[in-house]
Amino acid sequence: MQIIEDHLLSTDYLNYEELKMLFTDKQLPFQIRRYYRNEVVLLEGEDIDGLYIQVSGRTKITTSVITGKALLLRFCSAVSIMGDIESIQKLPIQSKVTAVEETDFIFINDTYIHNKLMKDIAFLQQLLKHTTYKLQTCTTASRINLLASVETRFASYLCTVRNGESFGKEIHTTNSVEIASLIGTTTRHLNRVIEKFVNEKVIEKKKTEIIVINWKKIENISGGLRYE
Repeated sequence: MQIIEDHLLSTDYLNYEELKMLFTDKQLPFQIRRYYRNEVVLLEGEDIDGLYIQVSGRTKITTSVITGKALLLRFCSAVSIMGDIESIQKLPIQSKVTAVEETDFIFINDTYIHNKLMKDIAFLQQLLKHTTYKLQTCTTASRINLLASVETRFASYLCTVRNGESFGKEIHTTNSVEIASLIGTTTRHLNRVIEKFVNEKVIEKKKTEIIVINWKKIENISGGLRYE
């Protein structure tokens, strides 16, 4: 991790509308923390030291399960807020955050958050918006993964990614292992579903690329469910 001094900070980050609404204090003390590919940003179980606001790059959010394996939850890009639940509830870090590529964060220490920002109505409104979005998407994904068949889940995943909405971008990947984790199944089971869809001429598989031939059939299989 590299800390970039404030006077070297590009003002491009501050052009995000979300940041303008989030921070009304022009004297806000912060750092820019840069993480490189495969570097851990936040480690599950450790204490949180402040708020992390992703302003560039791409990160991967995972959580450990009882078997010791990691469950992929989503990918994140700008603007994403991390450490909000842990900081407010004074909890240890709930999920592991890893940089997929070079990624920058605005970091604000815990002391300033509790002494200043938690009294700022504009900040709290934006924080609530981000937090409830995470709650909504996690709840929806959990419900689909618990109640729907793997065929329906995979079709729902394809439809969600196709829509290109916020969460569709956050779960988009060409890696079948990651797709299986996102929809709550094994890679072996997912491959069987992919093979079935290929045989039924619903999709084509070319190396790491999946091409949908019959979107109408995929939408019917999804039953209208979406991961968003």
